[in-house]
Amino acid sequence: MKLCLRMIAHVISALVIAIAIGVPAARTAAQTQAEPAAGPKPWPDAKTMEKRRADAAARKLFTTTDPLAITLTANFKAVQSDRNPESTKTFPATVAFAAESGAPVSVDVQIRTRGHARRSFNTCDFAPLRVEFPKAEVKGTVFDEQRAIKLGTHCREGVKLFEQYVMREYAAYRIYNLITPQSFRARLAKVSYVDATSKKPLSTRFGLFIEDDDDVAERNGGRITSERSALGRLDKDAFTRMTLFEYMIGNLDMSLIYQHNVRLLQVPDGVVYPVPYDFDYSGLADTTYAQPPPGLGITNVKDRVFRGPCRTESELAPFFDQFRALRAELPKVYEGLPEMDAGSKDRALKYLDSFYKTLDNPANVKKAFLDQCLKRGLM
Repeated sequence: MKLCLRMIAHVISALVIAIAIGVPAARTAAQTQAEPAAGPKPWPDAKTMEKRRADAAARKLFTTTDPLAITLTANFKAVQSDRNPESTKTFPATVAFAAESGAPVSVDVQIRTRGHARRSFNTCDFAPLRVEFPKAEVKGTVFDEQRAIKLGTHCREGVKLFEQYVMREYAAYRIYNLITPQSFRARLAKVSYVDATSKKPLSTRFGLFIEDDDDVAERNGGRITSERSALGRLDKDAFTRMTLFEYMIGNLDMSLIYQHNVRLLQVPDGVVYPVPYDFDYSGLADTTYAQPPPGLGITNVKDRVFRGPCRTESELAPFFDQFRALRAELPKVYEGLPEMDAGSKDRALKYLDSFYKTLDNPANVKKAFLDQCLKRGLM
């Protein structure tokens, strides 16, 4: 009986979150009921947890914001031909970079394409990559303790605008870092791509390294969970904060229930925090290939829709205050990107200003954050 009641509670919790983010309820309930029961993994002792936290926070790749210059050599014709979204096939490659002393370092790695929409030729002719490092060979280097890490790429060759997209998405990561440590760190890279067969340089473009999932979790004293039942323990304030940020940048390309572009960070007391990533479909990034999801009544990703939990105006006020306190820091994020073109910076800051105009107008607050919930029947 207790097990049955617990399962019902998990289904109800999942349904509440599903409704809040616009996921079909019938599918959510069925998938939640189908989830196999499994006992929780034991947590390490406090000393071990603290060591993991400190080690993850100190990863060399993310202790500075200076763009990292690397040379990546591979048979990119073969690599970029693999567009099966389920494929995990890897290809040999070499990463070359400078050690702290300035001496050249070259490491053999494995790479593969990754992603969903960007793995399609219709979106990108140069898909994002996953780089797998040999632990021993990168020890003591900037890639120390990196195992397999995402590398966002410029998407299309010969189109300079797409390189700007990398920096626009990077800015979104930096903004969320200012809001909460429960966020992915990112590091710009200046990547020179070289064909392994001909040894000829192909291009030099900005790329974007994204922090490893486990490092995000350990840096925040927890671990990543993929159990849908964990949504029943979701921290409401963290959910509010994340969805307010997603509204701020105009990002609708995420789903908690399907864990699409969001990871669930669980801490020892069982509480779960959402950690979003992949912001290239946001209005702030404003990429030409981004489309809003169907069913929301909008045709442009720059149109904002709040998909967070329904809360009263007084409950939202402290979150609005936190975002207002951040406002003066936003131009500094873009000032730190000297190679982002002036037009991109100007449009981004104007788009962010429009968010603050909403916060500063009670009628706009009611329309954006309260009436939308009433229309969905959640208040």
